[in-house]
Amino acid sequence: MAELVLGVGASHSTLMNTHWDQVVHTDRAKAFREALSEARQAIADARPDVVVIVGSNHFRGFWLDLIPSFTLGVGEVIAAGESGTPKGPQKTDPVFAQSLATHLVEAGTEVAISARLQIDHGQSHAIQYLLDGIDVPVVPLVVNVFAQPLPTLARCIELGEQLAAVPGDQRVVVIASGGLSHQLPWPSDWTDPDGEDEAFLVEAWLNGRGEWERYDERRREIIVAARPTIFPEFDEAFLDDLTKGDLQRYGVMTTAELEAVAGNGGQELRTWLVMAAALGFVPGRRLAYAPMPEWLTGMGVAVLDPSEGRP
Repeated sequence: MAELVLGVGASHSTLMNTHWDQVVHTDRAKAFREALSEARQAIADARPDVVVIVGSNHFRGFWLDLIPSFTLGVGEVIAAGESGTPKGPQKTDPVFAQSLATHLVEAGTEVAISARLQIDHGQSHAIQYLLDGIDVPVVPLVVNVFAQPLPTLARCIELGEQLAAVPGDQRVVVIASGGLSHQLPWPSDWTDPDGEDEAFLVEAWLNGRGEWERYDERRREIIVAARPTIFPEFDEAFLDDLTKGDLQRYGVMTTAELEAVAGNGGQELRTWLVMAAALGFVPGRRLAYAPMPEWLTGMGVAVLDPSEGRP
């Protein structure tokens, strides 16, 4: 089997790129950015042959015409480049990616595949801040966290456990991009939008394939104007459970229960559960946490290192 040498969980926000000069809590912002640098160094020290990035997609590569629960990029990977994130083709390992897809399907998780996958900041943010200067191919694993019905949290844990047994001799790092708690100004039910903004977003989600830029300016305005809603107590408890190697307990939660305590953006924590399960829920190290209303999100960074041992 391949060796999973490190897991990293990190929040993302394009507002880091576009609104840094408007940050009020500068000490928190700098601490978060420094933690990303520390995690990047841990990845470099792990000497990976390939990095699996488990992340979401904010309706720039997936649309309501077709959204699988899980999609693996097995060929070309093209970053959308929105809001100052990386743009264009990314370095990939199609042989490893196809082997991983085959393994996951045979193990019982029916992942969709894409031979030309467009990713957005749900994964390219991690490339920008965690893989800068590290010459390593990436394999994106996209989890549907926005267009309900969503895959169950238990199913995400199962996917991570199967990822741990991927065949091969590569050294693999798994990055989870997304979360922590936040509330996006998006319709909770895309079939029944409330008001003009939500109706516009649903239209963009349905019709944006190939021309997401046409909708992006107004969508950006809606997001920037949103009222920050963060749940720091939940975030602290989640990170505490991560340090204890106890994230598997979140597998019993329903989508509605998670949204109630972490907001609709908290559904991105599925990516952290996939990563933690792949690393065998080894106890992790919290590098930073800061509630950042300027970025609408509870921003956290953590590392799971199997070499540091189990309890």
